[in-house]
Amino acid sequence: MSSVLGISVGASAIRVARPQPGNSAEQFAPDRFDMRVAAVGEQPVEDAAVEAILAALGPDIGATAIAYRSEPHARAVRAALARRQIINYELVPEVAAAVEFLQASGELQGMTTIALYDLGGAGLSVSVVDIVTRQIHHSERTSDISGDYLDSLIREQQIASGRIEHPPDPEGLELLDQLCRSAKEQLTGSTAVALPSEYGLVLLSQENFDALIMLAVESSARMTRDVITRSERSVQAVVAIGGCAQIPQVAKVLERWLRVPVLAPAHPETVIARGAALLARPSRAVAQARAAFEAETEILPVVRPDRSVLGGRGRSRRGKRRMMLGGRGTRSVAGEFASGGISAPRGLRDLSVAGVAVGALVVVAALGLALGWGPQVLQGDSQSTKSTRSAVPTSITHTAAPSTTVTPPPADSTNASVAPPPEYHPRSESPAPTHPGPNTIIVVPGLPAIVVPTIPPLLPPAPHH
Repeated sequence: MSSVLGISVGASAIRVARPQPGNSAEQFAPDRFDMRVAAVGEQPVEDAAVEAILAALGPDIGATAIAYRSEPHARAVRAALARRQIINYELVPEVAAAVEFLQASGELQGMTTIALYDLGGAGLSVSVVDIVTRQIHHSERTSDISGDYLDSLIREQQIASGRIEHPPDPEGLELLDQLCRSAKEQLTGSTAVALPSEYGLVLLSQENFDALIMLAVESSARMTRDVITRSERSVQAVVAIGGCAQIPQVAKVLERWLRVPVLAPAHPETVIARGAALLARPSRAVAQARAAFEAETEILPVVRPDRSVLGGRGRSRRGKRRMMLGGRGTRSVAGEFASGGISAPRGLRDLSVAGVAVGALVVVAALGLALGWGPQVLQGDSQSTKSTRSAVPTSITHTAAPSTTVTPPPADSTNASVAPPPEYHPRSESPAPTHPGPNTIIVVPGLPAIVVPTIPPLLPPAPHH
């Protein structure tokens, strides 16, 4: 029986959730998951996610769902998966994965809108979510408060107390940060922690830790309140997830500031990974049809000059050709060939057009020679050149007659008689003599350039009296 994987891609760790046999949406148990955690280390987060997926994949894995935080995050993960040629996966939003798990575990019974408070190692995300439609009404993220920031507070407090020497290099600071992170995580089950190191003893009590992080947690509560206000929605509860949601002080401060119930599910750092596993579905491999450029070929009959037909109509069906119309759809042109919408192949049409053009040019040339323009045709015109390859059309400028505006005379109060207007005598203008225009050079593909003369008027203009 095939299984599925749910992946959460965090800044410091990649978590892989695999449901145990029999743990499905119909018979769901929130704690029946096999979890794997892989540290990110120095490599990019998306590359660490790919390595964790490859390590967890097996022949019995039928689907993989990877939770992403934002569109740039999704693009980076998708590119890393493409480089390793991993295709059987789907990307799901982190909020959708968290809501799926919370609903399946029964945490959201009787609720319609919640505020999702996700405090992880790299930052804090607060989202107001509609449970029914899964719509996010408003969401904000900040890196001012994070798990790494709380670790740095512990480190500076330990160095300031004099029990820890300041590490001399960045590698020592990283080791001390990891030690402070371990002390923070162990405080969730005890009241004090003492961890030795090469730089001294890390000693941390619950009371000192609460006082140390109070301002940061209150700042996160203020941000959550602002997000709820901007969403213009009334929330029934705040659900705290992420690694730092295990800190008891977080739920206490949020409830005091927001005056709504604050829920913190068990193992909040794995909520997104387990929810992604519930959303995992086998991907449907969409076979991309190869573009076929062979249209449905129709053999047209040969028509003789006596209108008799040689041969019958045949059709060689090799597939239907699809043509893009404006980039928005396709249509088949096979029917056009079958119904006669396209009367002849393109090659035959080109030859027919070329033959008609040559015949017309021969007739025009013969007419020019008969009218006495033979020498001018053969010698060319002073305006034409032998190197001309394209016909240059003669532009004719039409001068529009100016519009005359007639202003009516002012109304006169007396009955004075109006003088009759002067008689209009049109002036006779002799037309300008007509001169033959320049010759036209026409170029037909595959034929030499042909000079077509401009034919003068056949009759002289009538004299004016």
